[in-house]
Amino acid sequence: MFDYSFHWRSAFKALPDMLAGAWVTLETAALSMLLGTLIALLLTVMRQMQHPVPRHFANTWVSIARNTPSLFQIYILYFGLGSFGLHVSSWVALVAGITFNNAGYLAENFRGGLKAVPETQMKAARSLGMSAFQAYRLIIVPQLLRIVFHPLSNQMVWAVLMTSLGVIVGLNNDLTGVTQDYNVKTFRTFEYFAIAAVLYYLIAKTIVLAARLMAWRLFRY
Repeated sequence: MFDYSFHWRSAFKALPDMLAGAWVTLETAALSMLLGTLIALLLTVMRQMQHPVPRHFANTWVSIARNTPSLFQIYILYFGLGSFGLHVSSWVALVAGITFNNAGYLAENFRGGLKAVPETQMKAARSLGMSAFQAYRLIIVPQLLRIVFHPLSNQMVWAVLMTSLGVIVGLNNDLTGVTQDYNVKTFRTFEYFAIAAVLYYLIAKTIVLAARLMAWRLFRY
């Protein structure tokens, strides 16, 4: 027989702390996306090079990131490096793990987006006297970002959700960490994690809505 008694009032008292944790979650995801995007752009360039060393390095990064669990990547950074005397904080391991994963997935998105940009764009830019760097910066990359903008927003949502893995390496000030702390103290698992799930949902929906507004503003023409 179902005889569980809900205690929502006590759970909602933790809402300020959970909102603070949600802000840490958003900051962590945003930083990992910024770093991941920059690394992904670099990996995309390296994959286009004729020299085999940078090309194989970039392909290996993408392959590992896309074909191994994010949990394992964070474990290796936190526990694995610690085995060699290289100790990093829970937050650094989480950011590095998500960044590694983001870079791999985004590099593949960028590769597909780059193929969608006509080769004649580069030829036209070079015929105007632009260097290869100027052509990429002023002509190719803006078109590339337009093509991959929505996959970028989806990856941002994924990065937010992946921050919940920080709890497995001892991170306790993000949304999942704060929720777990209250759960351990009160054993009101359903109430606290239900509230946390709603907060994650709202964050994800806000990111999607903001991305749509930005796309409408930036890419109307």
